[in-house]
Amino acid sequence: MNTLTLKPGKEKSLLRRHPWIYATGIDRVEGRAEPGATITVRAADGRFLAKAAYSPHSQIRARVWTFDENEPVDHALIKRRVATAVAHRRQWVSDSDAVRLVFGEADRLPGLVVDYYGAGRGAERAQLVCQFNAAGVEQWKDAIVQALIRETGCPNVYERSDAAVREREGLELVTGVLAGAEPDPELSVTEHGVRYYVDVRNGHKTGFYVDQRDNRKLVGDLAEGREVLNCFCYTGGFSLAALRGGAASVVSIDSSGDALKVAEGNVALNGYDAGRATWLDADVFKSLRQFRAEGRQFDLIVLDPPKFAPSAQHIDRAARAYKEINLVGMQLLRPGGLLFTYSCSGAIGMELFHKIVAGAATDARVDARILRRLSAGTDHPMLAAFPEGEYLKGLLLQRV
Repeated sequence: MNTLTLKPGKEKSLLRRHPWIYATGIDRVEGRAEPGATITVRAADGRFLAKAAYSPHSQIRARVWTFDENEPVDHALIKRRVATAVAHRRQWVSDSDAVRLVFGEADRLPGLVVDYYGAGRGAERAQLVCQFNAAGVEQWKDAIVQALIRETGCPNVYERSDAAVREREGLELVTGVLAGAEPDPELSVTEHGVRYYVDVRNGHKTGFYVDQRDNRKLVGDLAEGREVLNCFCYTGGFSLAALRGGAASVVSIDSSGDALKVAEGNVALNGYDAGRATWLDADVFKSLRQFRAEGRQFDLIVLDPPKFAPSAQHIDRAARAYKEINLVGMQLLRPGGLLFTYSCSGAIGMELFHKIVAGAATDARVDARILRRLSAGTDHPMLAAFPEGEYLKGLLLQRV
């Protein structure tokens, strides 16, 4: 049996049921463990701690499958975990046929992300999109795919294992069909009454930002009669929600012309008045400063930037970027206006993000009150022992 033994005192996080083992906490590895192999984790005194997937190339050297010494890591475990994940979504998610079916460690399938698109189209025409971001789930890929097909009835599975985290695991970037047909180039989903095109093969993440579903609805609920500015709009998720909610106008900015073309197609897809929507192919930072110089103001602003801090090494630079867009964003708000501001950087926790935004308000010389803390939906659950799972955090503020 392959065995990983920790240094003295390094078992504390596992005793709290944290699912990661870092390379710096390891004393020795015995056996011939290949990438993705199941390995027994023991404390320095020999006590059993967990069974984990071994990843010799990653700083996260092992990811826990189970803390139960008597539970085998086999096909049956994979089937149970997938079935439990799908059942959770059936219980908690409604009003959308774009759903996060598996969310990695929170579903005890570490490193696996699975999104389901098009439930309203019927299972045969729906699409599953998978990201195998760790060596362990890569090892069990075939079993996972078969379990997903069995639990959902969807025969079409596409792989988007092209995130940078794969390289840190020593894995190649891979995309392509795993089962069924090629993704429909006209694939669309419906969310709270709004239809969106989803580009499974080339879009960000798995094609759509499923994690912002509840926050898009909130924007729509508050948009009536307001002049809206949506920054880093991608294919117009928040913009379309605001239009459906009755926004007087929506200005949307993104530096991807291709994404903006899809966004304009989404307006036509829903039959909304294109005259209420303005799309700017531009740099958000420069555009915000230009609007400030012109004296422009808005009633509702959305700041949903890409990941500014991919790791802890980038926190200082990311904090400056978050502060700048929030500072100018608050200056562009009319009194009483609403600011939806987000960070998807896992390295920046909610407490730090709160401090950054508060500092931006101070430097902008405006008073702002926090109305609500924002996060991903119930299809993105978080293990109590694994705060790292809360990568998306946001604040809803009002300028006083």
